[in-house]
Amino acid sequence: MHQSHRRRKDAPLERIIYKIVPQELWHEARAEGLFRGASIDLQDGYIHFSTATQAVETARRYFAGLSGLLLVAVETAALGDALRYEPSRGGDLFPHLYANLPMGAVLWEKPLPLKADGSHEFPEMA
Repeated sequence: MHQSHRRRKDAPLERIIYKIVPQELWHEARAEGLFRGASIDLQDGYIHFSTATQAVETARRYFAGLSGLLLVAVETAALGDALRYEPSRGGDLFPHLYANLPMGAVLWEKPLPLKADGSHEFPEMA
């Protein structure tokens, strides 16, 4: 018998996912009490996140040479069904949040300083 696939149960369920955010935008979100997304998120209709293994490549591709960034760690259990893993870069499944990010789901935020070569120095990730 075939089981119906109403939701993707085979998607990787990470406990923590990550968002790279300009400091200024993040401070505005903190003041408001929720993060609505960066311009690309607003354009695409969901907030882009990365797993720990995807975050470094995301920074290299989309944020190379940019300073004033934060790495934000988010607890996935607090996001419910609005969080979906969908194919993106190279068919890899990326976490996408189809809602605003509540600050209660944020575990920490840390600076992403630039190294001399234009790449970012990542803090330890879980």
